[in-house]
Amino acid sequence: MHFWSPHLDPAHPQDCTQPERYAIQMQSSGGFLAIGGDGQSLVEVSDARRAHLFHAHEAALRAARELNAEGRGPVDVVKVELDVA
Repeated sequence: MHFWSPHLDPAHPQDCTQPERYAIQMQSSGGFLAIGGDGQSLVEVSDARRAHLFHAHEAALRAARELNAEGRGPVDVVKVELDVA
């Protein structure tokens, strides 16, 4: 199947085709939020790679807005760079 997007640079067709991941970061401590072992709670972790990673920026923003509205913030959304070897 041919993959094409009007926003891709023909000289660098692989740019912007790698998946992006986003995490929620606590502004007060710098830690990141992950799903707790019970699957119901949120826990703070120090490493972004251990945080819950969102596949879409919009989903991460929606979750961050909800947490802030509930008074569980302040939180922010950060892009997590994954090393692809």
